[in-house]
Amino acid sequence: MFEIEKTRKDFPALSQKVYGKPLIYLDNAATIQKPQTVIDAISEMNSGINGNIHRAVHYLSGLCTERYEAARTSIQTFLHAAKKEEIIFTSGTTAAINLVAASFGERYIQKDDEILISEAEHHSNIVPWQLLCERKGAKIKVLPIHEDGSLAIEELPKLLSPKIKLCCISHISNVLGVVNPIKEIVRIAHAHQVPVLVDGAQGVVHESIDIQDIDCDFYVFSGHKLYGPTGIGILYGKESLLETMPPYQGGGDMIASVSFEGSSYAELPLKFEAGTANFIGAYGLKAAIDYLEQLGLPAIHAHEQMLTNYALQQLTRIDGFQVYGSAAPKSGLISFNIKGLHPTDTAMLLDKMGIAARSGHLCAQPLMQRFGVERMLRFSFALYNTKEEIDEAVAALAKAQQMLS
Repeated sequence: MFEIEKTRKDFPALSQKVYGKPLIYLDNAATIQKPQTVIDAISEMNSGINGNIHRAVHYLSGLCTERYEAARTSIQTFLHAAKKEEIIFTSGTTAAINLVAASFGERYIQKDDEILISEAEHHSNIVPWQLLCERKGAKIKVLPIHEDGSLAIEELPKLLSPKIKLCCISHISNVLGVVNPIKEIVRIAHAHQVPVLVDGAQGVVHESIDIQDIDCDFYVFSGHKLYGPTGIGILYGKESLLETMPPYQGGGDMIASVSFEGSSYAELPLKFEAGTANFIGAYGLKAAIDYLEQLGLPAIHAHEQMLTNYALQQLTRIDGFQVYGSAAPKSGLISFNIKGLHPTDTAMLLDKMGIAARSGHLCAQPLMQRFGVERMLRFSFALYNTKEEIDEAVAALAKAQQMLS
């Protein structure tokens, strides 16, 4: 295990005070704080190592190109992808899903086709598919969940009709924290010749990923949820599929040649990276991955699992506590309500006590409807959180309950 107090000093944001109280940051599922090594990497690039990549022969362009492609190789290794050409830089999870919806959708989705998603998806894994269906005359099918938050995987073979052209499932729900059986879902879908996209925005930070073992066709995530910068994300796609998909956007860096009569496109991965790439964000993401691997992913995941279990134990002692997503395995976050307390009012009181938590529909309104609520509270954990912080947060909830009841 890493030394938690020593490690906390790597995160400058944790030393600040909010309304005179030491910050307790429990909104890590929304965005996570950055270690100093990531801040330094970004600052170094912004302070002078700045030259547009893939375009010029001068020193700075070459150095930035080298760092950008080194980041791609680092992410390939991190995901255990077969080839670096399968790693596409995007601006985040949402952009990556929209890329697939536009490009895969243009190539493979026809009128009356169907796309399968689950009842527990983030809006970013719902709305792009709805937009695609509107354009193509296709339809959305929904895989339900059980009351404990687990997917009704027994229903999956029944839903995988010949009309289903793509299955889109989160690795870990940003509301329920339940780790979905992705490998089993992929196996079942592939048996019906259906490719699978995995929303890994929460999964990549709480699970060790072996993309070849999972065997999914697409995997997407955001840098800012993995201790990296905002504005950078990853689309992993199997080379055989990416090769068949048309470009998503046109412009610089994605072309082989251009004339007024027509254009030809670059090879993978540049075919999907039009315009000036966020090479500074890519290098910052590499720094984040380097930091995590130095600490040790197994130790980080064990610490986060301990925090999740401990928080559940403490929260269940509060009268009227209702958790959403009790199925195991569960990792990284807890969404809940407390009878008689409005989630937003409670979150505002917690904020005055220095505790950053999330409240609202959590970008998952269909899931709120499934559980018959409009809003929830959420605590989400990172490698720098402690049991003492959880104790403080639980005590603050009890105080809020006393004040608001």
